[in-house]
Amino acid sequence: MAVMNVNPTRMELSRLKKRLVTATRGHKLLKDKRDELMRQFLNIVKENKQLRREVEQRLRQANSHFVVAGSVMQHEVVGSALLAPKQEVSLEVEYKNVMSVEVPQYITKTKTSDAADIYSYGLAYTYSDLDDAVYLLSLLLPDLLKLAECEKSAQLMASEIEKTRRRVNALEHVMIPQLQETIKMITMKLDESERSSQTRLMKVKDMMVEKQIMENRARDGRVDA
Repeated sequence: MAVMNVNPTRMELSRLKKRLVTATRGHKLLKDKRDELMRQFLNIVKENKQLRREVEQRLRQANSHFVVAGSVMQHEVVGSALLAPKQEVSLEVEYKNVMSVEVPQYITKTKTSDAADIYSYGLAYTYSDLDDAVYLLSLLLPDLLKLAECEKSAQLMASEIEKTRRRVNALEHVMIPQLQETIKMITMKLDESERSSQTRLMKVKDMMVEKQIMENRARDGRVDA
């Protein structure tokens, strides 16, 4: 791992140690966030799978009723019966924060207070299978919206998981090792510089002691003479 291009000083060493502490703490927080996102993502995927299975089954039932109705009724009659819907549904989107991910929540409002007021034609003039198909589809609408909500939430969370995973890997495999290697390099250079300074000090001390000894000897020789 390449070290950073910094000056090997004690001030720089202290700064890098603080960065390492911050990076290590951030790495742990991001790992916890990634794990929690994965847990919630898997729950959403599980719910989405179950909901999709139920929605597809009920759609097949509604379609089968439409097929039967179309086989016994003229297409013009079916078209005119469904031409002008009686009920209208408006959709509002709200968002909730899940681990810093804004996931959507769909809220529906019907035109009339009675959500079962769905038939725009007289029941006496249509076949019962058409009525059953319209009724099944009206019941299916909330689940379809819930399915769309789950799939969009799963998509957003998967994107956030990927971003978090890249950040975790960058800290774990690049930044933290680089900081550790740089700190190790600076520490080694400072230790080497300190040992060199101590060696020079010891040599200077030895020279001073030797000089003092020689001066003492010279002074003692003059006194004897």
